[in-house]
Amino acid sequence: MFKPLLIGLALLGGCTHVSQPVAISGIWINQAAIDAAAQGRPLLNSLQANGRNLEWNVDTRTGQAHASSAFEVDEGQLLPKAPGAWTVDHNGHGRDELQLKDQQLLQLPRKDLPGQVFQRAHPSTTEGAQWGSTFRQALNSAYMGGPWKILEGEGAGGTVVFNAHGNLSGLGKNDRYELCLGGDCATQGAGNDTLYLGKGDAGDSWIFVRNGNTLEIFQAINHSRPDEIPQLSPGQRQWLLEKQ
Repeated sequence: MFKPLLIGLALLGGCTHVSQPVAISGIWINQAAIDAAAQGRPLLNSLQANGRNLEWNVDTRTGQAHASSAFEVDEGQLLPKAPGAWTVDHNGHGRDELQLKDQQLLQLPRKDLPGQVFQRAHPSTTEGAQWGSTFRQALNSAYMGGPWKILEGEGAGGTVVFNAHGNLSGLGKNDRYELCLGGDCATQGAGNDTLYLGKGDAGDSWIFVRNGNTLEIFQAINHSRPDEIPQLSPGQRQWLLEKQ
């Protein structure tokens, strides 16, 4: 008499344990590179030691995945491979294998690239944000965020504040900055860490050295002719900052 009821309850109970689809959509960033740099280490070395890609932007609705490095973005078609695993086909120019494991996005190693691990970005950027901007903002916050005291240079004794979106205050007339993460600006700096400082449409490249809680900013001397690619080396130190 009670058997149909028991079967119905068993089926109902079983439904509560049906596993939900794994959510891979969203932006994932190379948090290991940020954590390494945030310890006060040279920036380019920290980025290069933690893999080529800085950010993945995955959208299962459109079947697209974008991998952002310091100087380019690779677009690919997202294809389900197995539960928790996907293939990204970069239009015939290579493939990446992605897996979700313990709330991390794994980019599996391939012949020409080592494997990498990505963390979901929090908070997510607004829709339509420029590629790579989520990683950059997280890096800016961790690497440059907080007040810095000017120990030497113009405005000595004052406070400099860098924000996550690339704005700054207290460093001469400059109100914008951008860290060089790789590509042409890194090549021009001959391995030195460089950043852009500017106000409005005017600005210059500078060389900086980060050592723990201190940040030295040097004039960048260009050794190339006007029609050649710039080749920069450190000149006179302009500022010495200490993180508070």
